[in-house]
Amino acid sequence: MASVSMTVNGKSVTGNVDPRTLLVQFLRENLRLTGTHVGCDTSQCGACVVHVDGRAVKSCTTLAVSCDGAHVTTIEGLANGTELHPMQAAFREHHGLQCGFCTPGMIMTAVDMVNRKGSNLDEHTIREELEGNICRCTGYHNIVKAVAAGAQAMASTGQKVAAE
Repeated sequence: MASVSMTVNGKSVTGNVDPRTLLVQFLRENLRLTGTHVGCDTSQCGACVVHVDGRAVKSCTTLAVSCDGAHVTTIEGLANGTELHPMQAAFREHHGLQCGFCTPGMIMTAVDMVNRKGSNLDEHTIREELEGNICRCTGYHNIVKAVAAGAQAMASTGQKVAAE
């Protein structure tokens, strides 16, 4: 067993894990943060995206022990109490979800996209940046609209999710 310590959604956590434990397993099974989903186990679908030290990563191919000392933000850590993060609110307002399975990963990817590229995102950029996230329910039209609206809302509120 290996000991791992990190800050998850602003709280210090420690656990003993098999060195082969994936970050998604640690989050879901050890910490019971089930908003991060496992869709493919091969880093193809993006349902498992979280932020590690302010950058989006696919947690289904990231070892938990490699995040020792890191700051991790999951979908559960975006909202401010009962107030949704602007990107979460935009997905709700613009119907950027159907079944909701891919939504946490889409939102985490979108927030990272805005943090890296700014709020003036055109449709081509949004679609290109979401290439590693698969939605099996929709044609992405409303997802793209939601990301664009969320980017503008993040800019107007000065919202940024960075390493804590």
